[in-house]
Amino acid sequence: MASRPDRYVGIDNDINGGMTTIGKIIRDAWVFRLIPETETCKNWNLAGIDSLLQKVNAEWDKYGCLVSHLPPELAARHRQIHDPAIAQARVAGWSGEHETDYEE
Repeated sequence: MASRPDRYVGIDNDINGGMTTIGKIIRDAWVFRLIPETETCKNWNLAGIDSLLQKVNAEWDKYGCLVSHLPPELAARHRQIHDPAIAQARVAGWSGEHETDYEE
């Protein structure tokens, strides 16, 4: 049985073009300017990722966890960061089906 790595590979090396739970946390952290967009979180440990998740969640809580509730500047940043990431992941073979399986 293989053990899970204790360090994150970095969003640019992540599976599915970074369309993972950790990848979303990082992109949202970029949206909210919690970390610079040059920060891939490569070699971060789980505690560091979890700490970032808590900060991201605190930001989302201010807006009811809805993109539609973001102020115009943050909504624009969200599109600028997430839209190209989704397009790039699709080119890499990601379909998005895994994230929506529960909706069926």
